[in-house]
Amino acid sequence: MRGNVNNAKLANLYDDPIKMPNPASLAPPSPLMASRLSDRLAVRLAEQIESGALGPGDRLPTEQQLALAHGVSRTVVREAVHQLKSRNLLLSRQGSGVFVVPAPLHQPLAFDPKVLESVKSLVHVVEVRRVLEGEIAALAAQRATRTQIASLRRVLKAIDVAVAAGQDGVDEDLAFHRAIGECTGNPQFSLLLGFLEQYLREGIRITRANEARRQPFMDEVRQEHRAIFDAIAAGDPSAARTHAIDHLARGAQRLVTGGVMSPRKQGAPLPGPIRRSKKVIKTNSERTSS
Repeated sequence: MRGNVNNAKLANLYDDPIKMPNPASLAPPSPLMASRLSDRLAVRLAEQIESGALGPGDRLPTEQQLALAHGVSRTVVREAVHQLKSRNLLLSRQGSGVFVVPAPLHQPLAFDPKVLESVKSLVHVVEVRRVLEGEIAALAAQRATRTQIASLRRVLKAIDVAVAAGQDGVDEDLAFHRAIGECTGNPQFSLLLGFLEQYLREGIRITRANEARRQPFMDEVRQEHRAIFDAIAAGDPSAARTHAIDHLARGAQRLVTGGVMSPRKQGAPLPGPIRRSKKVIKTNSERTSS
């Protein structure tokens, strides 16, 4: 009986004289399953907006219609719609309903929330980080002042202090990479790395927990961090880039070795042995003073 009601409702979801999408262009949704139904419904509606199935100015079906179409309660619908309003995807008009907001010219950066749902998805973010942090480390090596290098040395030491105190060192690890961004002198890198932290924190926690189970892993991470620092301190952008990229690639490989993640069919080969930068650290006269 419920299926018949759903089908009947679906046929009339968008029959308002106000601009509405063609019902035939929208596939009948399957009932939402599992927990966090409001989050899942929000994602489904957002996908319809992004795909154009629900276009700018379209009016959403009523709460009751959405509840019937997706097999959820009206409370779930209200929560999902609230989420999309907070993201400026929907707008309520008094006495008229809820409408799709035209896409702004300048949209805030955001990742799919599903990034946080699996190690595999987190690895995708790490790949983005690998591309970014290689160049960030190279710029840091070119631009870092002696004061910034001294600060970076203290942040690096803080990781060992945290681990020795029985902590996971996640905050300190993130602070080290954030400090490298600050060494570039470009505040946009610091903002970007700060944004990525919300997605990377869980991944780094998993990585460090995996590494803490094996002393060789811990030693490798310490060497990799030190190699990045040495290259930046030596003003060697090529080595800084290489060590930063290798560090992230090795972190992913350690997850595979530790049994946390299955090997990927395709991917970058494991880097070779770590080699410390041979360049001499620049003098005060060769670097820009802070």
